[in-house]
Amino acid sequence: MTSSFEVNPYPARLSDAERDRALKVLRDGVAMGRLSHDTFIRRMELALAARRSDELVALTADLPKENRLSRVVFGSVEAVSGFTVRLRRAWQAERLPKLLLPHPGTEQALRIGRDPVNGLRLTHESVSRVHAELTRQGGMWVLRDLGSTNGTTVNGRRVIGAAVVREGDQVSFGKIVFRLSVN
Repeated sequence: MTSSFEVNPYPARLSDAERDRALKVLRDGVAMGRLSHDTFIRRMELALAARRSDELVALTADLPKENRLSRVVFGSVEAVSGFTVRLRRAWQAERLPKLLLPHPGTEQALRIGRDPVNGLRLTHESVSRVHAELTRQGGMWVLRDLGSTNGTTVNGRRVIGAAVVREGDQVSFGKIVFRLSVN
């Protein structure tokens, strides 16, 4: 007869952190060209199905471990490149043409596109005929992409459906970029 205080023959479930570490090693391996795409996919599936830590170790054993020096170097390069991207955006934002938001009392939506019937007509070839729409809802401005071919972005992120916008945001319709302003 066995007691409930005996050791469970099944090991404890792997933590999400352990799986995430293994998946990061696999992602880094494919990024460095040490794993083919097919091998990466197969090992990723095995890592997600793994029940023990030694299974994860076996999946990443042939890949180089990231040492402290490489983490510092890569982290520094990432920080510097991120800073230069932010600096470039800030520099460009001040030079962007302003797109004035309609008066807050305006209830009618502002249509944006190439078609002459739009409230804001943009004649660039990357802008769709009916590209986007700007409306006031519940005290906020909402920018909605209307199925444009080349997309609508807010601060560099593509709008899927709709996004809340405010003064100072950088918006683009195709390749045409503006900075939102109230005056």
